Amino acid sequence: MSLASPTLAPPPAKTAVAPAPPGRPHTRLLALDGLRLVAALMVCLYHYAGRGGVVSASWHQNPDLAFPTLSGAAGYGCLGVEFFFVISGFVICMSSWGRSLGDFFRSRVARLYPAYWFALLLVTGASLVLPAVVHAVRPDEFLVNLTMLQQPMGVPRVLGVCWTLWVEVRFYALFALTVVLPGVTYRRVVLFCSVWTLAAVLSTAAGGPWTELVVMPGYAPYFIGGLALYLVHRFDGRLLPWGIVAVSWILGLRMATQGLWRAGAPRDPYVVMLVVTLAFAAVAAVAAGWTRRANWPWLTTAGALTYPFYLVHEHLGWFVIRVLHRAWGLPPWPTLAVTVLGMLGLAWLIHRFVEKPFGPRLKRALTCA
Repeated sequence: MSLASPTLAPPPAKTAVAPAPPGRPHTRLLALDGLRLVAALMVCLYHYAGRGGVVSASWHQNPDLAFPTLSGAAGYGCLGVEFFFVISGFVICMSSWGRSLGDFFRSRVARLYPAYWFALLLVTGASLVLPAVVHAVRPDEFLVNLTMLQQPMGVPRVLGVCWTLWVEVRFYALFALTVVLPGVTYRRVVLFCSVWTLAAVLSTAAGGPWTELVVMPGYAPYFIGGLALYLVHRFDGRLLPWGIVAVSWILGLRMATQGLWRAGAPRDPYVVMLVVTLAFAAVAAVAAGWTRRANWPWLTTAGALTYPFYLVHEHLGWFVIRVLHRAWGLPPWPTLAVTVLGMLGLAWLIHRFVEKPFGPRLKRALTCA
C-alpha cells in the first residue's frame, strides 16, 4: 500500500502530476472538546481524591479515608494525562494542516502562554498566602517559569501540572521541524509516526538521557496514536493509519502499565490497560465519525475551559479544600463538589478575560514581529 495519498491525472498540457486531494476538510469536532474536559476532570479527581501527599494535609487525612469508594477509582485519574496526549496528537495534526511553520508557532504560543502566565501569577500569589499548600519560589525561579523551560533548567515548578507542558512542547518541536516545516501531508505524517515509533522502541532498549529527552519513549505512543487517528478521520479510514494506531495502542498499554508499577502505586494493571484502551477508543470514535451527532454548543465551552482548568485546579484546589473543609468544616463530598465547580468557574473567567482578549493580541504581535 502506498504511503502517499491518491493523485489526480495530470492536465493534458503539463507533464507534472497534480497535487493529491487534501482529504476531508478541517471542521470543528465538538465531541473532542468534551473528551478534553473528561481528561482534565480525571486528572483533577486524581489530585483531589486519588493520591496522598500535600492534599492529605488539606483534607486533614488521607483521601482514601475521606472517600472510601471514590479514592480507588480516582487513583487511575492520572491516566488522564495519557488521554490528553492522544487528543493532542489528533488536534495538532488537524490544526497544522495547510499552515506554515510561522503560523504553527504563533498559534501555539498564543494558545498556551496567556492563560499559563496568569495561572503562574495566581498560584504564586496563593503561595504567599498559604505556603503550606504552595511553596513560594525565588524571583529568578519565577522568571524562568514564565518561559515554560523550568524543567530542563532544573528550576522548581510553580504549577505542578506543567511537567506535561514540557512534554507537549517537545512534541510540538519534533512535529514542527520534521512535518510542518516542509509542509504537512499524508505521506509525511505517516513517515513521522513510523520513524518516531521505531526510535521510541530503540530508545527503550538502549536508554540514555538524550534519547529520553528527545524521543520521549514513555509518551510517544499516545501522540503517535492521535496523529494516526487524525489521518483515519481525514482520509476516510485507510488501513495503514489504523495499523499505526494499533501498534501505538499496544505500546501505550505497556508504557502505562510499566510506568505506574515503577511508581509503586497499588493499581491493577488490567484496569490501567482498560483505561488506556478507552482513551484510544474514545478518540477513535471521533475519528471514525461516530460522534457526529454530538454537536451540542456547550461542548465548545467545555473545550475552552479545559486548559485554564487544568492549569489552576491542582494547587488552588488544595487551597480551597483546606479553607472549606478544615477552616469552615464543610463535609468532604460537598467540599469536593464546590472545589471542582469553583475551579471550573475560575477557568471560565480566565478564558473570558485572559485568553479571549490577549491570545489574539499576542498572535498579531508575533505576526508583526
